Amino acid sequence: MPVATPKQYAAMIDAAQKGNYAYPAVNITSLTTINAALKAFADAKSDGIIQVSTGGGQFASGLNVADAAFGAIVLAEACHTLAEKYDILVGLHTDHCHPEKVEGFLKPLLEASRKRIAEGKGPLFQSHMFDGSVLPLEENMKISQELLTECNELDIILEIEAGVVGGEEDGHDTSGLPAEKLYTTPEDMVGVHEALNGLGRFLFAATFGNVHGTYKPGSVKLKPTILKEGQEAVEAKYGAESRFDLVFHGGSGSELSDIRETLGYGVVKMNIDTDTQYAFTRPIVTHICENIEGVLKIEDEVGNKKTYDPRSYLKKGENHMALRLIQACEDLCSNGNTIFGKV
Repeated sequence: MPVATPKQYAAMIDAAQKGNYAYPAVNITSLTTINAALKAFADAKSDGIIQVSTGGGQFASGLNVADAAFGAIVLAEACHTLAEKYDILVGLHTDHCHPEKVEGFLKPLLEASRKRIAEGKGPLFQSHMFDGSVLPLEENMKISQELLTECNELDIILEIEAGVVGGEEDGHDTSGLPAEKLYTTPEDMVGVHEALNGLGRFLFAATFGNVHGTYKPGSVKLKPTILKEGQEAVEAKYGAESRFDLVFHGGSGSELSDIRETLGYGVVKMNIDTDTQYAFTRPIVTHICENIEGVLKIEDEVGNKKTYDPRSYLKKGENHMALRLIQACEDLCSNGNTIFGKV
């Protein structure tokens, strides 16, 4: 069952933490992007994480429906079916869910998992993210506690965030916040441990200057040592067993040296979306430009059906997206590290 069981998903995270590597967590929006992700992980012999954002779910549900939770369920069920053909493990995850979207997005997905479990199946998703980073830490942790308790009852891991990831994603724009908000403090990391320890397993997206989107070289000031300092503060007070499983948001466009440095500080998951979006789109643009007379019916010509058949260019997008994701596996040292068949 290549979509990981809760036990297998926990083992994936443990293996990454112990082995100083991390999994690419790639956003998908369609069957084509799901297939690209599965191809990449299989070709890299890497386990991985496939995730759905609120915007991705809404897109997948269709223009007339526009229901993020429904679309996420459709994509997740497709992943469960397609992944059966592969010999690697994938975890299914939902990306940033802000407080105002918990009732309309996260709660229906937890209910879908509850129904699946009642039918003798595993949860639909293996983890979900609640992003309460725009709230004061105390309020963020109060909601996180409630959601973590509910997730734990379903054998689902919750990802939380303290500190704000900069930039814009799915219409949520934090680019105007003060720079200091982009860096999680050691005190915040201790506070997160104290608030959530013992309620269930969770992933922690601590921020160290990371941003969504892509920027010119040198414009993003990452400080990976913030993760080291936070881990040390928590472990000094509560012991080595308190070490966080950390998440690196805004991985697209990051320097390899920064990526590799975070692996030693407990990062087990790195989100990638912007780079894979570009990798998917770039060959499609080339296809259109090189076949413009066939794609367009110009001056009463009939065009060339083979060039405007969506399959002719979508498969190119699928392949190039897979190649970019394989690179991410190599950057994160997850290639060759599948635990499929071992757990």
